[in-house]
Amino acid sequence: MTGPIRVLVCDDQMLVRTGLVTIIDAQPDLEVAGECADGKAAIDLARRLHPDVVVMDVRMPVLDGIEATRLLAGAGVHHPVKVLVVTTFNLDEYVYEALRAGASGFLLKDAPPAQLLHGIRTVATGAALLDPEVTRQLVGRYAARIRPAEGGSTNDIPLTPRELEVLRQIADGLSNSEIAATLQISQETVKTFVSRILTKIGLRDRVQAVVYAYRQGLVT
Repeated sequence: MTGPIRVLVCDDQMLVRTGLVTIIDAQPDLEVAGECADGKAAIDLARRLHPDVVVMDVRMPVLDGIEATRLLAGAGVHHPVKVLVVTTFNLDEYVYEALRAGASGFLLKDAPPAQLLHGIRTVATGAALLDPEVTRQLVGRYAARIRPAEGGSTNDIPLTPRELEVLRQIADGLSNSEIAATLQISQETVKTFVSRILTKIGLRDRVQAVVYAYRQGLVT
C-alpha cells in the first residue's frame, strides 16, 4: 500500500467520533478520509471516497452499523470495504451479527488508542483482527442463532477431505502452528491450505471461515 491508510470514521456520538478522528489523524501513516454519524451516510461516503478502512459503530440512527457493514462488505458486494467494528459491549450479539455481515474484526470503544491504531493497520492489510479462540467462543455462544445451510452437506462444499479437516481445526480455534502439530504437517503447508480454503469458498479471512464452518454444520 502506497501512501497513508485512508480511514472513514462512523459514529453517532460526536465526542467519540472527534476523539477517533484526532487519534487517527495524529499518525503519519494514517489519514481520516471522512467522518459521519449514521450508517446511510457511511455507505454514501465510502462509495464516494473509497477509504481503505471504515471504523464503524454498531448502534446508530437512520441505518445501524450492522446493515451498513453488510452493504459495504457483505456477500455479493463487488468491491468490499474493510470494516472495523467498534462496540461498547464485549462479545455481544451485535458483534457476532457484524462479523456475519462481513466485518474484518471488532474493538471495544474503551480500548487504548494503541490498540485502535493497531486494529486499523491490521485490517488494512487484509488480515482479521480476531484471535481464532476469541472468534470460536463468540460464534459458539451464538451458535443457536446460526442456521445450517438448507439441505447442506459436506458433499456440497468445494473442499477436499484434507481441506475440510483444516477448516474444522480453524473453527475449533487452533492457530497455524497448532494445526501443523495436530495434522503432522509443516506450518507452510497449513498456510497453503488456509489460503486455498478461503479462495475456494470465497471468504476473506479466518473470522469468516469460522462462521462458515458453523453455518455448514461442520462444527457445533
